[in-house]
Amino acid sequence: MKYLHEAVIIAAVTFAAEIIKFFIPLPVPASIYGLILLFVLLKSGVVKLEEIEHVGGLLLELMPLLLVPASVSFLTVLDTIQEVLLPVLIMGFVGTSAVMMITGRAAQALVRRGGKEKKT
Repeated sequence: MKYLHEAVIIAAVTFAAEIIKFFIPLPVPASIYGLILLFVLLKSGVVKLEEIEHVGGLLLELMPLLLVPASVSFLTVLDTIQEVLLPVLIMGFVGTSAVMMITGRAAQALVRRGGKEKKT
């Protein structure tokens, strides 16, 4: 019964995210609204981590399995997108590298700034 209760809470947050997506006309997926909503609920204490921990963990463990159909469908259209595949891969690599470098530099700057404030 505990797992059902946890699943109902997660389903309710997902449903609320879909409603938010319907009323807010921004190009943001409902899953992002759901993540933000769940974060706010957890931080405010409305939902305790223990109330969703087991089902949330199960969903995280199943995530790789849930990505298999998307990967297979990508392979079925590979011949169709083959001519744009290399530019997309290059853009993805360059973009990911840039994000990693900028994030690393920002984290280093914050750590250095935080260390200087503590010493004074």
